[in-house]
Amino acid sequence: MLDKLVIANRGEIALRIQRACRELGIRTVAVHSEADREAKYVKLAEESVCIGPPSASESYLNVPAVIAAAEVTDAGAIHPGYGFLAENADFAERVEQSGFVFVGPRAETIRLMGDKIAAIRAMKDAGVPCVPGSDGPLGEQDRDNLRLAAGIGYPVMIKAAGGGGGKGMRVVHTEATLLNAISLTRAEAEASFNDDTVYMEKYLERPRHVEFQVLADQHGNVVHLGSRDCSMQRRHQKVIEEAPAPGIGRDLQLEIGEKCAQACRAFSYQSAGTFEFLYQDDKFYFIEMNTRIQVEHPVTEMITGIDIVKEQLHIAFGRRLSYKQEQINWRGHAIECRINAEDSVSFLPSPGRILQYHQPGGPGIRIDSHIYNNYVVPPYYDSLIAKLVSHGSDRSEAIARMQSALHEMVVDGIKTNIPLHQRILRDGGFQSGDVNIHYLEKRFAQ
Repeated sequence: MLDKLVIANRGEIALRIQRACRELGIRTVAVHSEADREAKYVKLAEESVCIGPPSASESYLNVPAVIAAAEVTDAGAIHPGYGFLAENADFAERVEQSGFVFVGPRAETIRLMGDKIAAIRAMKDAGVPCVPGSDGPLGEQDRDNLRLAAGIGYPVMIKAAGGGGGKGMRVVHTEATLLNAISLTRAEAEASFNDDTVYMEKYLERPRHVEFQVLADQHGNVVHLGSRDCSMQRRHQKVIEEAPAPGIGRDLQLEIGEKCAQACRAFSYQSAGTFEFLYQDDKFYFIEMNTRIQVEHPVTEMITGIDIVKEQLHIAFGRRLSYKQEQINWRGHAIECRINAEDSVSFLPSPGRILQYHQPGGPGIRIDSHIYNNYVVPPYYDSLIAKLVSHGSDRSEAIARMQSALHEMVVDGIKTNIPLHQRILRDGGFQSGDVNIHYLEKRFAQ
């Protein structure tokens, strides 16, 4: 293993990576903006380097500054976490070209999965079920696009090939609005992703969002760690995640998990990764692959006992996977609530000083957080301040433990979405496990 690693991220994931490194005897370098100078992970790192002003574009997204930090500290590797530069193929390439190890997949793999059209083709070739669609970019001929939509059947969705995070997507219910939707999505894709390529898919009206975690080493060994359900969403952003996905037969989950593993072998994937699916009427439909650690990875760790971040580090330095597929079992059920610094009704961000912080505890409770008493939540970044995770022998116990933990958790001085999570945990639809990706927003409307 290496001696020193740069963590090219901030917040709870920076602290999470730091903890894994400490267990492995790896010293860490925390890069940070001026706004994060007093962050916990900066204080706990063996070394720290300020890489720019508060703006992410001038600090955490500043590739030369991140690589320079690795150079001046004599680090051997860079871990990108999630967000920021984590799925930037050019960054991964620059890291390797500069003589450092990138803790993640190869640049060409990130590029392949970042192009949604190419990713779907690769999955179809590997036998992974996909949503019916255009099987390629839409052309300029209106007549062809109208004929294609009619063949797929309305409603359809127009999606940007380089999209993500809920951007570059438009649902079309009728032929009369199709051409204008294509034009608008092209313009949005060009503005957001510098690529106006769009494609078409069947729009599933009541799907769940179910994903599968995989690990793949440099020697062709691949395992899947089971499913996660991320259907509780607002504006395409996940609010609550759980593992395994409730109400789906174990045999079907194992079948899809193995297809994901086969796909990884087919295009020589390495590192941690997540296959995201829509699930409706007992069928899975691939939508995209995330080539990084996920925000919701703790729920998988809780049911499998596998440290995914440590496995990422082992893989990056050429070690074989620590587990074979037959050694991986799912024990009990886990739920994660994303605690954000935001108003639980208006969802407006709520940066500021935390006057009092008390984290919950008890059997089966885990909290991943970088905040502390007197910590100032900066206004420049994502509002996530903690991930509260519960684990129980079954889903009912996990829900009960989460309800207790939410009741016990105190974050004073700023507003948080803890009241929202309390309402969701009491909701009959959530408790039954019978929700889809539109459920939460429909409840808001009511």
